[in-house]
Amino acid sequence: MTRPIGLAHLSALHLPPPELVEAAADCGFTSIGTRVHPATTSETRYPMAAGSPMSAQTLARLEDTGVSVFDVEVFTLDGMRNRGEWMPVLEAGAALGARVLNVIGGDDDRHRLTDSLAALVRDAHEFGITASIEPISYQKVDTFHAAAAVAEQTGCGIMLDVLHFVRAGGTVGDLAAAPPGAVQVIQLCDGPAAVPHLEAPPRMPLGQDTNGSDRQIESRAKRQVPGDGAFPLIEILAALPDVPVSVEVPDVAFVESHGITEHLHRLMTATQQLITTADTERTEAIR
Repeated sequence: MTRPIGLAHLSALHLPPPELVEAAADCGFTSIGTRVHPATTSETRYPMAAGSPMSAQTLARLEDTGVSVFDVEVFTLDGMRNRGEWMPVLEAGAALGARVLNVIGGDDDRHRLTDSLAALVRDAHEFGITASIEPISYQKVDTFHAAAAVAEQTGCGIMLDVLHFVRAGGTVGDLAAAPPGAVQVIQLCDGPAAVPHLEAPPRMPLGQDTNGSDRQIESRAKRQVPGDGAFPLIEILAALPDVPVSVEVPDVAFVESHGITEHLHRLMTATQQLITTADTERTEAIR
């Protein structure tokens, strides 16, 4: 295996960060992404401010297990939030040794968005963190091309969530649009070719919103294990051979019926197999 495999918090969002570290370590993940700021207005917030008891507990588990924090999430630039709100998020990430901050472009004023993001990029740099835009198919920055343009303007990184990449109509050829080295991580999952019609689970981890939207329900509650769906995962991995992977597969119903340990083990096994296949095909293509 040629690249590290991390675990995105959304795969096990009901686990507080200290427990997420242990669960990730038990299943062989080398890093985690962890939520230090809520993604939706209804969401319960983990008390992960720098210096908080939960942050200290997380650091202790990281030291004990050897797992690292790759990224922290999630900060939405919506036209109203500013430096006073993103600085505590950066401080929380820096306390954990995070390398990346997940940023969502939720502002329909593109000029204001790029100004805010450029300022966030500068502040994040002071903490050793790369502020990275994640194109999301139901947000204002929705396509990879849009994210690449924003990265060109602001110097931010890009988080490539393959679900939203596919749902926004992305193709593997689009990946060449990004500035060199901009893609910081591939958030790996799978899914059917078309957006499925889904019912929202009765209980969402941390009380997340889904708004009855098939895309949001799929994104937050029902993704498929890598290799089980129709996404061009082998091709994406081949196009970005040196980019780390973070497995982002929330499956609320499966976790409730089978438990989190079985869920994470199947994610690791499937991802290892997928990466091995991608590496083998790439090696043979080079020969």
